[in-house]
Amino acid sequence: MSQALEVGQQLVALCKEGRYLDAVGTLYADDIVSIEAQGSEEMPARMEGIQAIRGKNEWWGANHEVHAMDATGPFVGHREDQFAVKFDLDVTQKQSGQRMQMSEVALYTVRDGKVAQEEFLYMMA
Repeated sequence: MSQALEVGQQLVALCKEGRYLDAVGTLYADDIVSIEAQGSEEMPARMEGIQAIRGKNEWWGANHEVHAMDATGPFVGHREDQFAVKFDLDVTQKQSGQRMQMSEVALYTVRDGKVAQEEFLYMMA
């Protein structure tokens, strides 16, 4: 079993339990790079370092009420250092009160048994 598959299975299991911050704390490299499809002044699209990624996740949790979340995967391919996970979320933005359903795919790259990069891909309609 590849390291990517092992890390992916652990990440999916933790996410299904609602323990995403635990996944960040145990599975992410200190120099992790996170890339979102879009960014803002408050939350740039590209962030680096475990503290920045932990802060991004804490911000997201503080600003969204999660009604349901499912993680499907990991999906693996020919590269032994990558896996993907599909996330389906039902959330309400706390500031606007807008409830939305969203799907995204995250592509993870593993180095030395830790997630070194995550990149989020969104379905744009």
